[in-house]
Amino acid sequence: MPNTTIDPFAHLHDENYHQQYQQPLLQSEGLICTDGRTTRSLNGEWFCTLDPFDEGLRQKWFQHDQQAAEHWLVPRDYEVEAGKRVPVPGCLNLYDERWTYYEGVSWFSCDFEHDLVAEERVFLSIGAAAYQARIFLNGHFLGRHLGASTPFCVELSYLQNGSNRLQIQVDNSRHPQHVPMQHIDWFNYGGLYRDICLLTLPPVFISDFNAGLLPDSQFAYLRFELRLSEQLNGVAQLEIAELGLQFDLPISQGYGVLHVGAKPVLWSPEQPKLYTINARFGTDRVTERIGFREISVEGENILLNGQSIWLRGVCVHEEYPMLGKAANEATIRQMLADARALGCNFLRLSHYPHHELVARIADELGILLWEEIPVYWAIDFSSPETLADAENQLCELIQRDRNRASVIIWGIGNENADSDARYQFMSRLAHAAREADTSRLISAACLINREKFMIEDRLANHLDIIGINEYFGWYEPDFADLTRLLQQSSPGKPVIISEVGADALAGLRGETRQLFTEDCQADIYRQQIKHLRQSSYIRGICPWVLYDFRSERRQTRFQQGYNRKGLIAADHQTRKLAFHVLADFYHSLDHDQESL
Repeated sequence: MPNTTIDPFAHLHDENYHQQYQQPLLQSEGLICTDGRTTRSLNGEWFCTLDPFDEGLRQKWFQHDQQAAEHWLVPRDYEVEAGKRVPVPGCLNLYDERWTYYEGVSWFSCDFEHDLVAEERVFLSIGAAAYQARIFLNGHFLGRHLGASTPFCVELSYLQNGSNRLQIQVDNSRHPQHVPMQHIDWFNYGGLYRDICLLTLPPVFISDFNAGLLPDSQFAYLRFELRLSEQLNGVAQLEIAELGLQFDLPISQGYGVLHVGAKPVLWSPEQPKLYTINARFGTDRVTERIGFREISVEGENILLNGQSIWLRGVCVHEEYPMLGKAANEATIRQMLADARALGCNFLRLSHYPHHELVARIADELGILLWEEIPVYWAIDFSSPETLADAENQLCELIQRDRNRASVIIWGIGNENADSDARYQFMSRLAHAAREADTSRLISAACLINREKFMIEDRLANHLDIIGINEYFGWYEPDFADLTRLLQQSSPGKPVIISEVGADALAGLRGETRQLFTEDCQADIYRQQIKHLRQSSYIRGICPWVLYDFRSERRQTRFQQGYNRKGLIAADHQTRKLAFHVLADFYHSLDHDQESL
């Protein structure tokens, strides 16, 4: 008779162990809007176990029962309760000094109780998991997600009445085909660093809802779009009580779009007016707070609600003292307060999607945003898998934030060297952004055309605004080259200086050409301001960067693992001399910016 004994050592020789955990891939099509819904938070204390050899998938750790170790009949290499108790959301690298530089697989586990109710569907919503995540519930694999900074959802099949065990395998390994790839200029935090919750919904529910001004309608029409979880026909009900609007939205094959005449107060930095919108279908309901505004370009000008605007900006990384990327409302509000003290009306959220609360609070405060995906440096532009990953991250970001009036620009890349593969890759992303959202501008942070020494990029045909990263005075010390660049350029479109700046170690003083001193940084800002304000096609600047941030590729005695280009030190409190130079300039500008 054949030997049917299971080989306990088979996993040691199986190098295809991960193949059965590749699908389904959780993507933007499965995202569910959470606005105004009752959710159940799973934030709190979880167990975390490092798995540097990826034994969890090889040995199927997720299938282990909950029997205490003293009752095992066969030894195991994993025990949930032996893991470290950690807060979620949080950054893996901050839980233990021994884990500071860990890059690889880790397992997060929590138990929760649930009372099953007939005719209800339960979904898990995860704000972000860096970088690859696999979801397991009660020993069953539910799906996989790629991308460190965008949200995803999965339906909790195999949910039990009573106790349930949720396990999430997270892998923050850097990889050449990832977005971003392995060569980056920020710290590679891992873990579950944004909110996690459960959504309980009816059998048919509103999966996506969008509202905004209808572009080119003279601010006289609103556009509403609603999508259901199933391809059904029916009628949704919409209401904006403050505008006296209450109407039906016909749904065909699970989708409906409607234009309605209205005259809302237009959202702007000076008057960030928000309206409460209720949408209902059957027993399901979502509630949103939305501002109505129009952003467009005309020649070399950027227009907000038909009026020219000059963007007084700053770039910011998502890194906070003691929290890393695990931002919360208090840290976000402090960051936005620092930007307002600088005189900003605009932020570039670099180089990946930041916490969704940034855009929500910016809506409330009246701060404009550039949001982007991490198509950063030498992405594998020839890889179809990399393109699919980037396009999905872009769609997840757009779906998450397209109701945010503050978001005016989708950024599709940063400092990518021009090549045919890059052109095709980025053109596809620009097309995908326009398909997903017609109400915002598309940009990319481009490099200077060095052959012609001009602001020129063939990708510009697919962009509304050209972003240019330049570091004259720092990496290129001669400001005469900046003068030459500006004089030789005629982009025909608005340009935002999407990065500019210099490193300074807080407290280090010296001569204006002594590198890494506050005096040198401040003088470079003075020179940049003098040159840039003379070019009519430059419609904003976004200096690099608001705060110093961790970057292990920077290891001089001045840097010590930090990018020191912040206007404020890594403590988020100490303002450098250049902060005041830029603040004086920003605060001196007229509201209409036409003096520029």
